[in-house]
Amino acid sequence: MQHVVPLEFVVDGELKDGDHLPHEASLMEHFSVSRPTLREAVRVLEAERLVEVRRGSRSGARICVPGPEVVARPASLLLELAGATVADVYVAREAVEPAAARLLAENGSEEAFDELERLVDETIPSSFADGTFGQAAAMFHLRMVQLAGNSSLALIAGMLHEIYERHTMNVTRESMQRDAEKYEDHYKVFVRSQRKLIRLLRARDGEGAFTHWQKHMAAARELVVGGREDVEVRDILD
Repeated sequence: MQHVVPLEFVVDGELKDGDHLPHEASLMEHFSVSRPTLREAVRVLEAERLVEVRRGSRSGARICVPGPEVVARPASLLLELAGATVADVYVAREAVEPAAARLLAENGSEEAFDELERLVDETIPSSFADGTFGQAAAMFHLRMVQLAGNSSLALIAGMLHEIYERHTMNVTRESMQRDAEKYEDHYKVFVRSQRKLIRLLRARDGEGAFTHWQKHMAAARELVVGGREDVEVRDILD
């Protein structure tokens, strides 16, 4: 209960990531708690990495709003213990991403569409040239969901990102070494599909974006998961 006290400011939106907690006297008066209680609350928040306390600083504790990475590692561990496979992870992503694409088309900003277009125009071609295409492709998927504006979908995507990213990097590396020409063909198809998605997003075609990305995910499953359905999460993260 104690550690919830200063955190109320964050939940209520009064303080944001990087802001500093008010001075002790103000917090003690606001919450009607003693100095030892308040300091214990701040220590708990610091242990949970929700605030950062710089010793000797007069500015007080700084708010650190957690991202999906805070739950990503525990979630990955649970998936490892459950014997989850890469196919399991991909099924979850197939449920999340088309829905996010529809939301993004219906509610997304032009700035969000511009960001995805920059990934396709700049980051992904550069990654193909330097052999890190798998990583950039995974980032496009993640940012598409995050930009959709649904915190729950973004949290799930963030939790699964490292698993998907590592697996995709492994698959694209193997593909490049085995058959460079075929690898390039797959890259071109992927980019065309991304560009089509962006056109649908800009047209505010939610249903079209949903349907297209559903087909994209199904096609990508054959390339990324096909023949590897039984690969376990623990083998990817080792």
